[in-house]
Amino acid sequence: MEISQRAKNLSTENAFVVLAEVEKLKSQGKDIISFCIGQPDFVTPDNIREAGIRAIRDGKTGYTPSAGIPELRKAVAEYFSRTRKIAISPEEIIIANGAKPFIMFTIASVTDYGKGQEVLFPNPGFPIYEAQIVAQGVIARPLPLLEKKGFKFDIDDLARKINKNTRLLILNSPQNPTGAVLDREELEEISRIVLKYDNLWVFSDEVYSRIIYDEAFFSIASLPGMRERTIMVDGASKIYAMTGWRIGFAANKILAKSFEKWMTNITSCPNHIAQWATLEALTGSQEQSEKMVQIFKERRDLIVDGLNQIRGIKCLKPGGAFYVWPNVTEACKIVGAEDSEDFRKKLLYEADVAVLADIHFGPRVEGEGQHIRFSFAVSTENIKEGLKRIKNYIDKF
Repeated sequence: MEISQRAKNLSTENAFVVLAEVEKLKSQGKDIISFCIGQPDFVTPDNIREAGIRAIRDGKTGYTPSAGIPELRKAVAEYFSRTRKIAISPEEIIIANGAKPFIMFTIASVTDYGKGQEVLFPNPGFPIYEAQIVAQGVIARPLPLLEKKGFKFDIDDLARKINKNTRLLILNSPQNPTGAVLDREELEEISRIVLKYDNLWVFSDEVYSRIIYDEAFFSIASLPGMRERTIMVDGASKIYAMTGWRIGFAANKILAKSFEKWMTNITSCPNHIAQWATLEALTGSQEQSEKMVQIFKERRDLIVDGLNQIRGIKCLKPGGAFYVWPNVTEACKIVGAEDSEDFRKKLLYEADVAVLADIHFGPRVEGEGQHIRFSFAVSTENIKEGLKRIKNYIDKF
């Protein structure tokens, strides 16, 4: 029996592929320090877990409206309004099982399959962007992120690539995998270009908006003329250590009804229990989340300083998220690795350290050298031990 070409071509998140590789080695008795997976190494805060338990005890286990329970939509609207400094109504809010579904919902809502329409997206970037662009029959147009620009794309390159067929621009700030943050001035430049085109939407992936270290977060949706055409996406997974609860939310007045229909078609509704837990997350104490961000900042400084002390590695300091994206071009030469992927494998099998390679986040950007990604959502002790292992391995050469 044949499966469709679309299913054959559907790419995946290689972090989980590498994780399977790591788990196999661990099952064989190997002591692996893993920097692969992008999820907080903290348990969901107590008050949020208790709210989930209470929801079960109260019998909140059936279907909910496809757009989410009214209480959570109201809380998310208030959260967006407060943090983005724009007025958002509950009717603009849709809740989903994680933030990831909104990538597909958005592309499917603003483009038509096989019509030659285009979506611009950051490269390197979250791999599901390109996967869903291709799956929805649209042309994927990468925007290279450049190290000399702090892993941001060139604004002139954006202007050149937008044309009458461009329907969507994907932004991600703070960014996965580089940790780069777009500031207000940069977003203003982007908005001036976008506003020239009547049919150009912006998907603003803001799931790391609260994990930011050196400046205040700013959303492109807060700029004049941008709210209507911007799909703001955030979620509970990162800031509340709720990755497994699977709750994300989006705001856009025009597309809300379309998103609601996608939810009905695909998953009926968001997880009922998790919605009540997320309501508590947004309205309850923020103390544990704020403490977590402070710990991430300390780890960021530790891993950046440590990597820059290792021969052949150069690492910029990220402004947000919990990733670093060091340049390992010289390190590859030192150990005789063909490229970053070969270097990654050498670290895993010869130094017992697991990282991801740049090719796991899109095609390698020409002229940018070799990079790997570390998630520093791991303990301080493991960061120190992992850095030690990498240094000792490279020093052998």
